[in-house]
Amino acid sequence: MKRPIERKVRWATAAAYLASSGLLGVLAAVQDNARVLEPLPDGISPLVLALVPGLLTYAAGWKTSHTPRPELGEE
Repeated sequence: MKRPIERKVRWATAAAYLASSGLLGVLAAVQDNARVLEPLPDGISPLVLALVPGLLTYAAGWKTSHTPRPELGEE
């Protein structure tokens, strides 16, 4: 039996895609301006940049309600 993809998963996936695309777009626009990431140590900046899509994905998954599953008695 094929079940539909839950809303939480769809929204979290969309948030991850949009956040990653947006972050890559910003980085491409400022690639010649190293001062944007200058306050961060070199070893920390990739970790901080990776937090942006992760946090937005987490927020989208947390905010979106579960898809009701009548076969499990949920409504």
